[in-house]
Amino acid sequence: MSALQPPLVIALLGPTASGKTALGIEIAKALDLAVLSVDSRQLYREMDIGTAKPTAQQRAAVRHELLDLRNPDQPINLQEFRQEADLQIQAEHQRRGLAFLVGGSGLYLKAITQGMTPPAVPPQSHLRQQLEELGQAQCHALLQHADPKAGERIMPNDAVRTQRALEVLYATGTPLSAQQGATPPPWRVLELGLNPPNLRQRIALRSQGLYEEGLVEETRSLQERYGNDCPLLETIGYGEAAAMLRGEMTEQEALQLTTQRTQQFAKRQRTWFRRQHAPIWLEDADPLQQALSAIERVLG
Repeated sequence: MSALQPPLVIALLGPTASGKTALGIEIAKALDLAVLSVDSRQLYREMDIGTAKPTAQQRAAVRHELLDLRNPDQPINLQEFRQEADLQIQAEHQRRGLAFLVGGSGLYLKAITQGMTPPAVPPQSHLRQQLEELGQAQCHALLQHADPKAGERIMPNDAVRTQRALEVLYATGTPLSAQQGATPPPWRVLELGLNPPNLRQRIALRSQGLYEEGLVEETRSLQERYGNDCPLLETIGYGEAAAMLRGEMTEQEALQLTTQRTQQFAKRQRTWFRRQHAPIWLEDADPLQQALSAIERVLG
């Protein structure tokens, strides 16, 4: 790398179940890099199975950062996450001259790689309590009316981001979507993308694996510790497991709904990456070698 060039950030992105974790570990091993996780759910402690968090064995093979930052009852906002990520990127730049992001949370990736500057509005505990009492369905309807752009981008069942968008709106009087400016970061970015043609089958297998590995038991433990009303327990997988624990559906019905919701989520992710990012799409044949070759070309 030339001394005149800014340091490099490599981002491996793609929809859920596309194989980012496994390939990311192989790339990190080859280049002596840490994996900086960009996943809006894996950053919470104890949410391991339902978020398909890297296993203890995978984390022993390669150092992972930006995991387990908060407890599930302490939501982190975009600005706070970006600050944490910037610190890890700076540390990797000092150590290796490049940093490696891996994840599928499009808004979080965009905030880092394109320098989005979310509004600095601290949490409003009283307002959040009122919003929780209203319920997620009514809160999302409010958001769609007050900030249609944010309402379209945020999933109807995503209570954490819905509350945050309303929090910013009520605290500043300006929609969140109108406040998210961008300041280009002081580094180059190389985006690599995974989008396997058999994603639907991969999602079905992933969903089945979550239940076999103990998703329902993990959900029960999280409910006991953080309460049944913890917004993060509406996340895909946990929401269906919670409904099963309430006796509202069988395990087979919960699995089917988890698979369906994950398929829908992956479709939204694909649309986001196509519109908001410009990665080099890796082919199925030998994604590791393709990735390393692309990185080598950029580094010169």
